[in-house]
Amino acid sequence: MPHSFSRRRLLATGTALGTGAALAPLGPLAPTARAAGGRPTTIRLPDGFRPEGIAIGPGPYAYFGSLADASVYRADLTTGRGRLITGSLGTDRQAIGLKTDARGRLFVAGGAGTLRVVDTRGGAVLATYPAGDGQNLVNDVVLTPDAAYFTDSFRPQLYVLPFGRHGELPGPDGLRTLPLTGEWAQGPGFTANGIERTPDGAALLVVNTFAGVLFRVDPRTGDARKVTHTGPPLVNGDGLLLLERDLYVVQQAQNAVDVLRLNRSGTYGRAVTRITDPRFQIPTTAAACGDRIYLPNARFDVDPPLPTTTYTAVAVDRV
Repeated sequence: MPHSFSRRRLLATGTALGTGAALAPLGPLAPTARAAGGRPTTIRLPDGFRPEGIAIGPGPYAYFGSLADASVYRADLTTGRGRLITGSLGTDRQAIGLKTDARGRLFVAGGAGTLRVVDTRGGAVLATYPAGDGQNLVNDVVLTPDAAYFTDSFRPQLYVLPFGRHGELPGPDGLRTLPLTGEWAQGPGFTANGIERTPDGAALLVVNTFAGVLFRVDPRTGDARKVTHTGPPLVNGDGLLLLERDLYVVQQAQNAVDVLRLNRSGTYGRAVTRITDPRFQIPTTAAACGDRIYLPNARFDVDPPLPTTTYTAVAVDRV
């Protein structure tokens, strides 16, 4: 995470917690205007919402989590209209990284000491799991066929929520901790952020903002190895999105998305392009629908955020 913004404090405390994009080989170009199928390219979110995570699907529906009170907003990507599907869980609660599955479940990284699973249809909380001691930060999540994996930004570990044979959630004591070992470099503060799978699905990728690189993590042992890649360092790396072999790395303080083309095992990445857009206002995470990438603008440069602060999500073209 960037040192120039107070995101660590915003996330940890939970209080002050169309147009096309520019595609350029390792550098930004001027944006180009383009409308595609009449779908909106900018989506207005509720004032004061403070978005951070995004998940899309099933269908053309995007889900956004709030840093202000852990509420979840659902938007129809074909119209741009939306509504809250969950109310406030309190100003001491957060919804950070998000992922949805085909069963209509939304997995929520809940910040300090917790994670949740929410029903995307009615907004009911299906399960809540304690994770850590409250001095940690459950930040992002990725789903595999066998489990949900969550990063902890203040501890060298992942949280693993294993699924049953038919995808069932475990009981309240079913969450386990997976220590990160090997070459993992834990910083004195905010370290692990976004998480994804490798193209072959055999391992996990975690962006380490302290080291400014990606790590490939064995999901069985926690052994972490640096991923060699070209292009800029990832000290501002936030959300990760893998589409085939292209890994989109949101560089939030830089108002950019760097795209790396990975080998199948995820041990090497070649910088392909950088996406920029004048509508970026500290984007944090990314999700895809069709030929577009959608990113919420967290506006971490607005300090303190107010109930009247406006927020948007923007769509850019997929590489």
